[in-house]
Amino acid sequence: MTEGAAGGEGLLHARITHLEMLAPPPARVPMPLGSYLALLRAKDMPLHFYRYLYEQVGRPHHWSAHRDLDDAALSAVVHSGETEIRVLYADGAPAGFFELDLSRLTAEAEIRYFGLVPEFQGRGLAKFFLSEAVFAAFEHAPGRLVIHTNSLDSPRALQLYQRIGFTPYAWSQETVSPWT
Repeated sequence: MTEGAAGGEGLLHARITHLEMLAPPPARVPMPLGSYLALLRAKDMPLHFYRYLYEQVGRPHHWSAHRDLDDAALSAVVHSGETEIRVLYADGAPAGFFELDLSRLTAEAEIRYFGLVPEFQGRGLAKFFLSEAVFAAFEHAPGRLVIHTNSLDSPRALQLYQRIGFTPYAWSQETVSPWT
């Protein structure tokens, strides 16, 4: 089975690249000009809004970990004191989000989810937005910061992560059900 190809049971196979950063970059990426941007930390985010963002950003890439969680299970993750979510708004509309997992903070923090909704991709926002995610994570002084991408993500994701300063440290495989 090839990477990203549907399996006999309708499954998708992806190659995961695990990346790490041991210290923050020397400077933040400046906010791009053009759109009116706001980056807000979401506290007590309503689950329907989280689900909306998760689907808008994750559907094209077949994100699955939070896709089928019931309200109680999703609330336990989203409203945990070990989860931090920030939403990027462009010209008043939600343009993307990132989610930090701080549950293993003495060892590492993880950018669990990061992405832009399709309508806001290709506008020069990703590098700035990822830089903000990196600096938000390092505000908590983790031993290292990790992020994962796979062959179902944007083909530019791995390049972006490496340009910001992440380096690959491992690879693995996963099988996921596509969004229907």
